[in-house]
Amino acid sequence: MSEILKKENIYLNCELEDKEAVIRRIGEIFVKDGYATDQYTRAMLEKEKVFNTAIGSSLAIPHGIESMKDQVLQSGIVVMTFPQGLPWGEQEIVKLVVGIAARGDEHIDILSNIATHCASEEETEKIIRSSRDEIYEFFAGV
Repeated sequence: MSEILKKENIYLNCELEDKEAVIRRIGEIFVKDGYATDQYTRAMLEKEKVFNTAIGSSLAIPHGIESMKDQVLQSGIVVMTFPQGLPWGEQEIVKLVVGIAARGDEHIDILSNIATHCASEEETEKIIRSSRDEIYEFFAGV
């Protein structure tokens, strides 16, 4: 995963915002770095309306709706940590947000690898207490 994750796209100790603001920020990063178009940001927001991307273990994995995959120019991820917790849905609190822009069917592999490596609260806590370099190495091994 190291080729789709840049160290500068790992954001530690993020300020509390709402879920929509976080997704918009991830979309801005995808556009700035050439991973996706502006329309992909809207696709991520639409996905959230039909499916809460918080998957448990204090982890959310926002990504776009299937019909907008053509708005992804190259696969990339953005990692954000929220040690204080961020409301994500009605009763969900997340501490780790991993935004995904993936070409073709790569999103399935990326989603499953992240979910597997962040399967417990303990694993998520370890990640959010890690340095940028440690997080980079962790996701490079996914």
